[in-house]
Amino acid sequence: MTTAIVTGAGSGIGRAVAHRLAEDGMHVAVLDRNSEAAERVTAEITGKGHGAAAFGGVDVSDRAQVEAAVQRVRDTAGPALVLVNNAGITGFKRFLNITDQEWDRILAVNLSGPFYCTQAVVPDMVAAGWGRIVNISSSSAQSGQQYMTHYVASKAGLIGLTKSLALELGPAGITVNTIPPGFVDTPMLRDSEQHGLLGGSVDQHAGATPVRRAGRPEDIAAACAFLCSAEAGYITGQVIGVNGGRNT
Repeated sequence: MTTAIVTGAGSGIGRAVAHRLAEDGMHVAVLDRNSEAAERVTAEITGKGHGAAAFGGVDVSDRAQVEAAVQRVRDTAGPALVLVNNAGITGFKRFLNITDQEWDRILAVNLSGPFYCTQAVVPDMVAAGWGRIVNISSSSAQSGQQYMTHYVASKAGLIGLTKSLALELGPAGITVNTIPPGFVDTPMLRDSEQHGLLGGSVDQHAGATPVRRAGRPEDIAAACAFLCSAEAGYITGQVIGVNGGRNT
């Protein structure tokens, strides 16, 4: 059974991805900074008869925590040959008001986190001659978004990381792709809506989307599951937009 690590798997897109990969027969390591959330999602998955284990209290911006978690996964479930870098944080602020601390924190989680996680798992993938890495970026990195310069920059960096890694790791049998979701109905999005940061309601934005609805975490999970499959072995270095037509 293939072992998969999903970061930020305690809610939203990460939770949906963890469920889908488990349903597809993988043993899923549910990583999240929130231990209770990781345990809850793991219980949901195992309650359906699938394989999963919780690894809570892991801040992906801390290399030591990442490496310790990956070693625990290795010790309990074997080497992870699938990695979904989903953990991320957002931010809304006028460019001139972004502090050094806010800039550094967003890049630490959204870009350094995937860097640390990927470095931790790639040696096992190289040894196996097979691996799948999917980075969850953002459609805002393709179109830009005012008042989110630090967030957009971090996600654009993740797209660049994906493309470079795909070229370097392809000869080792490892594919690296990125999914930039567009307007997905998650707790993070609803929190932004409640704080008036979306420039309108979720329903209003959904009505302006070509498919006339907001995305669901399961939409992202479905695309992610394919990219993590054996059938996707000839797809690497790609930006697979799942956005209802908002970005084409």
